[in-house]
Amino acid sequence: MKKQKALLIIKPDGVQRGLCGTILKRFEKVGLTIIGFKFMKADAQTVKNHYPENDVWFGKVGQRTLTNYAKKGLDVKKVFGTDDAVAIGKTVKNWLITYFQESPVLVAAVEGYETIEIVRKISGNTIPVLAAPGSVRGDFSHDTIDLANEQNRPLRNLIHASDAVEDGEKEVALWFKPEELFSYKRADEDLMFPPSK
Repeated sequence: MKKQKALLIIKPDGVQRGLCGTILKRFEKVGLTIIGFKFMKADAQTVKNHYPENDVWFGKVGQRTLTNYAKKGLDVKKVFGTDDAVAIGKTVKNWLITYFQESPVLVAAVEGYETIEIVRKISGNTIPVLAAPGSVRGDFSHDTIDLANEQNRPLRNLIHASDAVEDGEKEVALWFKPEELFSYKRADEDLMFPPSK
């Protein structure tokens, strides 16, 4: 079985609340290896490149907002001036670019077996109010889509975590140069994954 890479970004709300160590510790304790790590001010172009620039992604983001508003009986046009999912998604992406520049972010590349599943489980649902207790978002945030939209901002959900194997590879390559990534063996690796006999 091949190891997978994932990108973790502790977003400005996590940094500003002093949760970097607390959040990162959860990924280390489960056995993932940190292979790259930096504290930086994200530039607009990197953030723009990080999030997809296509109607499928815009539509997915916008549809999540439309579904949430419909469930609560709220008028999405009051906030966005439209009920077009793609247009809403584009607005949210612009909010994300601004949000990522509010403060430095902590960026980490992690590696391990089934890494994507692990980082998604530890991070919790991207909508904090729906995240399970015990997850990062479930324990440390309770933001909602409608409150965020009402305030013309993205969800403050503390962390980005790669959500597919291909995304993990692509995102790690976007945020880290090859010479900033390190391969090494953790002291507990043989205990967790004994060598084949």
